[in-house]
Amino acid sequence: MKKSVKKRLIIPIILLIALVTLFLIRLVNPTEIDDVTPGIPCPEIEIYNPDILYVIPDYNGNPISKNKAWCDYILSLNKTLELHGITHTYKEFLYSNITQEELNFGISEFESCFGFKPEAFKPPQLATSQKNRQLIKQNNLEFRTVFNQITHKVYHCSDSTFPYNKVINIF
Repeated sequence: MKKSVKKRLIIPIILLIALVTLFLIRLVNPTEIDDVTPGIPCPEIEIYNPDILYVIPDYNGNPISKNKAWCDYILSLNKTLELHGITHTYKEFLYSNITQEELNFGISEFESCFGFKPEAFKPPQLATSQKNRQLIKQNNLEFRTVFNQITHKVYHCSDSTFPYNKVINIF
């Protein structure tokens, strides 16, 4: 009988340890904000004070390089800046075959705005096709995946995505 009780306790204990470990990992890893661009209000930058900002270079046909004041403001925050899609259309990297020219445009907008090229890339909605993933890697961009979202607190500008920022902040 004692062995049966021990066996029933092993799985809940392992799950509890895994959950506590994940909580601690998220606590110490850098925080991030997705969907940073001039066209989306982002009070979350001040609220959550993230370490990394994922920038959309051409949201709604408004290239970030055309908004020098915004570029200067984002640079003044002294955060790590990375690329988050090109236009951020719904699952743009899953349903469309992105060309080298399109990716070059996104990288160029980023570089024109901030003065350096991004080192990492996170696709909108974390969705990408294998072909687009290869294109990103061929351009020497570190590819961020769902695993990144699990191991980091990732907020969104305008609190636009489930799970909502308040939930992310708790866990």
